[in-house]
Amino acid sequence: MNETTTTEVVTADTGETIPGATVLGDFHCGDGYEWIDAIAEEGWAALPNWGSEGWDLGQWPYVIVAATRTADRIGNLFGVATYCEGDVSCRYFRTKRAQWEAITEQAFFSWKNGQATGPADLPAAAAELPSRDRAPYPGWTA
Repeated sequence: MNETTTTEVVTADTGETIPGATVLGDFHCGDGYEWIDAIAEEGWAALPNWGSEGWDLGQWPYVIVAATRTADRIGNLFGVATYCEGDVSCRYFRTKRAQWEAITEQAFFSWKNGQATGPADLPAAAAELPSRDRAPYPGWTA
């Protein structure tokens, strides 16, 4: 992957500075499916679904959400990357719960805007989703 860097990041949930984190950058040398293959080499996994019923997550191959789990000398780190037609954002969190909330926000955005199939009874905000739809689909393990 030509757009992977190792750099200092600040965790989105705790504000800690983490030196030497692997950050996924923009990927304009292929499509979303090629991005999925490339990030796997870096320890990341694309997530096809989310929530209790395995609702669509993103709009493959145009919008893809990926996650990783790694660690530093203090403890676990949980990453979330979003690919949108080659533009990539990447954030790290200290807790799995914060990672899940970030993924839930992305899923809710896609569901609310009709970009992906989600629950029919969506509330006004992601924070109001029932807990069953704020967690990974039980059919996959992370």
